[in-house]
Amino acid sequence: MLFSLASLGLVMFAHQLYAADQNPYEKNYKKQNANDLRSLQAKPDTKIFVGNHKDEDNITMLEDGYDLMGTSGFSAMEASSDFALQHAKSIKADIVMVYQKYESAKTASSKLQLIKEAANKGGEIDPNDLEDEPTQYLYHASYWAKLPMPLFGVHIIKLKQSEADEGAPKALPGLRVIAVIKTSPASNVGLMRGDSLLKLGDVTLNTADDLFTAVKRYAGQKVPVAFQRGDVSMRQLVQLNVRK
Repeated sequence: MLFSLASLGLVMFAHQLYAADQNPYEKNYKKQNANDLRSLQAKPDTKIFVGNHKDEDNITMLEDGYDLMGTSGFSAMEASSDFALQHAKSIKADIVMVYQKYESAKTASSKLQLIKEAANKGGEIDPNDLEDEPTQYLYHASYWAKLPMPLFGVHIIKLKQSEADEGAPKALPGLRVIAVIKTSPASNVGLMRGDSLLKLGDVTLNTADDLFTAVKRYAGQKVPVAFQRGDVSMRQLVQLNVRK
């Protein structure tokens, strides 16, 4: 479940930890999309959300018709979510998802363990080892842009499995669906996450380029799509959208 930070109230000032430094979300930003993806809006009303489960949230975003622009990741004692929103606006993202995870700190139990180990070995303890340490957190942010309604509407990967005898990777037939965009042609014919796309029209689907070629060729047409769901082979007629 996603929770809007708007309801919590955004911090109105930057933490002094980064007051004199570059925005840590900007500094650690890595672009994930080679097409310079950004919002379709000239001035997007960028939203910020707190996520709990990154992988599940990523699938949800894909299903809702967004694509990943890039991510930021770093360790710090404290970093305001204001910085993530600031960077999201600068790159014209529609949504930024932020995550904070406890990383490390010297706890009372760990100090006690040091004392016990020193006592058992008859050794000494460095006073510095007993000093309190600030808690470190892992920060992560993902930046998303809304896509126009797709011609077909799936996100896919190519799967491989190891050959039992030779240990060499063996490509599995088709393309595995990892997300189906809501209200898209693919969604309308009942395609689901986990299905394996085998054929669209007359095009056999072995690579992402095969799917791209087929979707472009059949844009605006009704064509058969063949796919595998578990051990069941299925076939549906799908009406592809046309790019406006």
